[in-house]
Amino acid sequence: MAYLELNNIQKSYGTGAQELQVLKNINLEINEGEFVAIVGFSGSGKTTLVNLISGLQKESSGALRFKGKPINGTSHERGIIFQNYSLLPWLTVYQNVWIAVKETFPKKKKKELDEVVRYYLDMVSLTPAINKRPKELSGGMKQRVAVARTLAMDPEMIIMDEPLGALDALTRGNLQDEILKIWEKNKRTALLITNDVDEGIYMADRIIPLLPGPKATLGPEFKIDIPRPRDKTALNDNPEFKRIRNEIIEFLMQIGNENTNQSNNSYTLPDVEPKDLRWDFQSKLKLSY
Repeated sequence: MAYLELNNIQKSYGTGAQELQVLKNINLEINEGEFVAIVGFSGSGKTTLVNLISGLQKESSGALRFKGKPINGTSHERGIIFQNYSLLPWLTVYQNVWIAVKETFPKKKKKELDEVVRYYLDMVSLTPAINKRPKELSGGMKQRVAVARTLAMDPEMIIMDEPLGALDALTRGNLQDEILKIWEKNKRTALLITNDVDEGIYMADRIIPLLPGPKATLGPEFKIDIPRPRDKTALNDNPEFKRIRNEIIEFLMQIGNENTNQSNNSYTLPDVEPKDLRWDFQSKLKLSY
């Protein structure tokens, strides 16, 4: 049995003539301990897919299961790192992480909770900012708090919705390595949503493109047969990295071009005359008197 299963998932918004089908025929299986990356275009429905898996939204049709059970609402078992920071502005960096850890481990003693919070804040290099509030932090620092908060909750599955996009290159690389260390140590199942092909190849076991929406669906998977642990510097000279990277980019470019061509339709405009706004304004003045 797959750890996470998505069977013929559909997601629509609106009803009747106003219905917009965002996702269509989404089929995906992720095994326990596997690291999967989904790459896609902006607006293709990646965040909607994350919301369904996390339980924040309900699918319109299909079956979505985690460990064999239907997903109905959120759970500490599935930790999410969002694009935005979702920090409580009146709490400090420490308190934002503490409140999540306390909720997850209500039976732990205060000292144990404190050690967990400080460990993960140190991991993302935020110990000097531990008593600052979100308004005193840069965007990258806020995102690091969000990453520390999710990892500190020790979820069984880590779901990442483009969490590192706002970070500088050095911090982004460091957090990629830290997330991989945690994954390799505990073999937590991981799903990464990203628009960075290189990041997906470096971190994941498989990369699956999400085709452009509306009615977005998953494309063919690309298996990453590069031994772990992976060295970022050495990857540039790795022939398997180059082959996979070129295949994925060529596929995405082809799909993007096809989508653009389909969108370049010509339409015949109706033969209408412009409204005389001066007459309309004068009429309203007469009526008002």
